[in-house]
Amino acid sequence: MKKKVAFYTLGCKLNYSETSTIGRIFQERGFEKVEFTDAPDIYVINTCSVTDNADKKCRKIVKEAQKHSPNAFIAILGCYAQLKPKEISEIPGVDAVLGAAEKFQLVDILETFEKKDKAEIYASPISEANTFHNSYSFGDRTRTFLKVQDGCDYSCTFCTIPLARGNSRSDSIENVVRSANEIAESGVKEIVLTGVNTGDFGLQDGKRVETFYELIQELDKVEGIERFRISSIEPNLLKDEVIEFVAGSRRFMPHFHIPLQSGSNKILRLMRRRYLRELYADRVAKIKSLMPHCCIGVDVIVGFPGETEEDFLETYNFINGLDVSYLHVFPYSERENTLAPEMEGKVSIKDRNRRADMLRILSEKKKRRFYEQNIGREFTVLFEDDVKDGQMEGWTENYVRVVAKYDPVLVNEMKHVRLTQINAQGLMEAEETYQEVLRH
Repeated sequence: MKKKVAFYTLGCKLNYSETSTIGRIFQERGFEKVEFTDAPDIYVINTCSVTDNADKKCRKIVKEAQKHSPNAFIAILGCYAQLKPKEISEIPGVDAVLGAAEKFQLVDILETFEKKDKAEIYASPISEANTFHNSYSFGDRTRTFLKVQDGCDYSCTFCTIPLARGNSRSDSIENVVRSANEIAESGVKEIVLTGVNTGDFGLQDGKRVETFYELIQELDKVEGIERFRISSIEPNLLKDEVIEFVAGSRRFMPHFHIPLQSGSNKILRLMRRRYLRELYADRVAKIKSLMPHCCIGVDVIVGFPGETEEDFLETYNFINGLDVSYLHVFPYSERENTLAPEMEGKVSIKDRNRRADMLRILSEKKKRRFYEQNIGREFTVLFEDDVKDGQMEGWTENYVRVVAKYDPVLVNEMKHVRLTQINAQGLMEAEETYQEVLRH
């Protein structure tokens, strides 16, 4: 009988694309992919290590796996596995730990997946993670995450990603376009471009041979894909040419996610970010001048060492004055082998959480205001097959979440709608003309 394997992914969209690719490798080798609760013979857990909470989640998932299949072989890979392989190997139930250079060779390295008395570690120095592995998620009929870049050459003082994923490296435009065509053939209508530092696309063997701008120009020609989104892009890499191209494209959506991290130039310098707040404000203004209804998401870290209450309020007021749509807020978390924990001015956990709560409330206000600005306007919604309480959801071009009564015919379909009101759950509803479109 085929051995059964189940997967669990923690962390970013990039991790999801890689888990899906590793899953296809297993299936090509004759394994049967099953759900987490289906008593598999093998569990593969792809980890994140951006925060301490992600580390704790890994331990919890291992415990849950043992409940569903006590004798299963458990392999851990991903960023946490690269950074702390010995620590993970000591978690009860773990059988193998694989680093960044080994994870795509998982089946070859472990072969029989026989449990041993002690967990085995396969984790080379991060310098050996210098090959780009093509990856994209598969199985969601609506949306696919396509990895175009990996690693990072930046040295932000709070971040372990360069230690977990290595130097910046990219796929070629030719290969990315080939993957996009494969995805289109599967019926998927939306591709999200992912990477550690997506805007740094084009580095191969340490040399810049192509650019992100050239990549999106070629992807815009791919037939069968209705929508492309850029998952996240650094403000210093979000060039005018990219913004202008998206504004004129029929396939790239008016939606950007741009990390800010702090609205205080003092803190940005301590973080070793490659821009100041003035550049960030300029990027937002440029986008809105060309795409007034564009959705803009923002990453923010609060409680970084040295952040006084005045510094935080500077961030709060800066974001409050920006025409952005939502925030992803992270209380600062100390990470080993980074410079930030050694800095002066440590902020208490209580203050970190309080500041995070303030920004999350601001995020809700920003999101509601953005939704209100779109009421009465017409968009195209791509509906998904996730059904809850007899309702289905979809997203407009500019990332407004729309709810409708479930209709199986609508799954993975593009429907023209007029937005009318926000419901009690904060989702957008549509008016009668929308229902007429559904009937036809």
